[in-house]
Amino acid sequence: MVSAKTADQLDGSEPRDIAVPLLVEAYGGRLLSLSRRLCGNADEAEDLVQETFLQAFRKWDQFEGRAKASTWLFTIASRLCQRMHRKRVGEPDRTESLEQLLPFGEERIGVVPRGNDVLEAQFRREGRERVEKAIAELPADFRMPLVLKELVGISVNDVGAILELNPATVKTRLHRARLRVRKALEETLPREAVPQPVYSRQICLDLLQAKQESLDLGTQFEFPDQLVCDRCAEVFATMDLSLDLCRELAKGELPGELRETLLASFAAEA
Repeated sequence: MVSAKTADQLDGSEPRDIAVPLLVEAYGGRLLSLSRRLCGNADEAEDLVQETFLQAFRKWDQFEGRAKASTWLFTIASRLCQRMHRKRVGEPDRTESLEQLLPFGEERIGVVPRGNDVLEAQFRREGRERVEKAIAELPADFRMPLVLKELVGISVNDVGAILELNPATVKTRLHRARLRVRKALEETLPREAVPQPVYSRQICLDLLQAKQESLDLGTQFEFPDQLVCDRCAEVFATMDLSLDLCRELAKGELPGELRETLLASFAAEA
């Protein structure tokens, strides 16, 4: 039966008055979280959610099931957002260089608190706020891949399809965005003296590249302790924490009032 399908099983053959409400229930909360990060304004975020689902309802006959329904839905949302938010005045074209984003020459760097649950909880709250601010401050070309990959959980290839970019370009922007958010989080953490790298800078960069590629695949590759120096280990720890906080930002539910507004708009379109 069509009604027994989940949102992940939709293939375009279903009536829109059954399929699109399923998408609302499955992805409405995440779409609202994404919209808040992309728009930076609660009212605009709700407008984006409403317009995305209305377009999905009106264009359901164009969904052919060749991609996941969620990918199709977030493609609509991303393109609407790009039209709503052209480049902001003063927005930079690129982020800082690797030299500026990584603590190569600093004697003291931000260190993730360990062993004190109360202190860890405090820094997570403060860190979540800083990560959210850092995402909002990213140039749009870097913010969109980060939000789609790390908040929504879409694969690199699907992010490329949504943004009409090749996967290599997605990775380049995603890698730089992760480092900028990591640096912003590090600034909220207690600073401690950490030994300078024991390897050449290039080896540290190669290890960082391997770390980024594992994150691209959605895996958490654990390097052998003897392979990673203390400084790289702390950089990786702050990166992991920043991405964990990104995923927390994606959590949320669609408010009941907004859900009812959407369902009423579907009925009016039918």
